[in-house]
Amino acid sequence: MDPNTFPTKGNLILAKNSLALAKQGYELMDKKRNILIRELMELIGQATDIQKEIDMTFTSAYQALQKANIQMGIHEVESLSKNVPVENSITIKRRSVMGTEIPKVEYEKKELKPTYSFYGTKMSLDEACQKFEKVKELAIRLAQIETSAYRLAYNIKKTQKRANALQNITIPKYEALTKSIQGSLEEKEREEFIRLKVIKRMKGNG
Repeated sequence: MDPNTFPTKGNLILAKNSLALAKQGYELMDKKRNILIRELMELIGQATDIQKEIDMTFTSAYQALQKANIQMGIHEVESLSKNVPVENSITIKRRSVMGTEIPKVEYEKKELKPTYSFYGTKMSLDEACQKFEKVKELAIRLAQIETSAYRLAYNIKKTQKRANALQNITIPKYEALTKSIQGSLEEKEREEFIRLKVIKRMKGNG
């Protein structure tokens, strides 16, 4: 038997302190969960808007590319595409939301300069380049938001489990223990009071 469950005043104080800590822990977990959910809902709204913008931009970019392919020839456009520099300025930092590390993606936004000669090319190719540059920017933002949303969702689930354990297991356990010890101590006090009264009466009769 756990000695901390014995009906003593010391154990009653311990049980009450544990109950208070469990309730405080639940309040903190509940607050954390609500903040994370609010943050997640904001990200979901942003992701929806960016996804719509990406779809629209992709559509117009492919239309411009298709036009350039027709006007200049697919092989010529493919050859020119090999001059497009690889994006290597992306850096990933982190910020914390209630202990959840979420990424903050940064990259160097440069002025778009054609990597091909204007001679022999068409405006449709310029338009396609501009549109796909916009798609790249949006894709970087969407990747950041989706990764952040995934991490927040994972931590919301973890926080929810801890809050449920405190609410449904720990708090009821210490409430029952406090009630049990308190009841036993009160019963002992009543027995002691009756015993003293009996002793006093016996002395009085003697």
